[in-house]
Amino acid sequence: MRHRFIVPPPRRFLLRALLGAAASAPLAALAGFNFFTSEYTATREELQAQIARRFPLQQRYAELFTVALRDPQLGLDAAANRAAITAVLSIASPLLQPGTVEGVVSISSALKYDAPARALRLDQPRAERLELQGVTGRDAERLQRIGALVAQELLRDQPLRTFTAEELTVGRKTYELGDITVQQDSIKVELK
Repeated sequence: MRHRFIVPPPRRFLLRALLGAAASAPLAALAGFNFFTSEYTATREELQAQIARRFPLQQRYAELFTVALRDPQLGLDAAANRAAITAVLSIASPLLQPGTVEGVVSISSALKYDAPARALRLDQPRAERLELQGVTGRDAERLQRIGALVAQELLRDQPLRTFTAEELTVGRKTYELGDITVQQDSIKVELK
């Protein structure tokens, strides 16, 4: 005699609901640690929230200029395996009329893992585009050079994601991060 397993109707409904929800879950739900595939996936939204907490940033240049960055927006370039940050840039100086010039700067960067700090950081950022409003000629060129230099310095080694020791430990094994891959809407990191 064959035995058939029959799921009672209420459980059958629950099982279908769970399977249907899993099948239709958005890709963002796949973010996080996956110890079966030995990888961690950080979504653009998660990284954007982490970056936004660290802004605004500012730094003085040559004791005459104060360069500030605010309102960062994260971009991901899968083809180049780079992250990009576009931010509002302002340069303030008593030498300027008016005293502050604003614009937009876009910085692209490779990524690296800082093991002692357990942080995924920007590595060697470079200014790709800088546009200032209301300034032309040689003044614009000088201010663009200053703005680009300081923006790169402000973003150098900025953490995109910092991990806790508990996040990287499963049982008795503590993981380190390996290869970093930038994808269209996320960053995937190898766990080793």
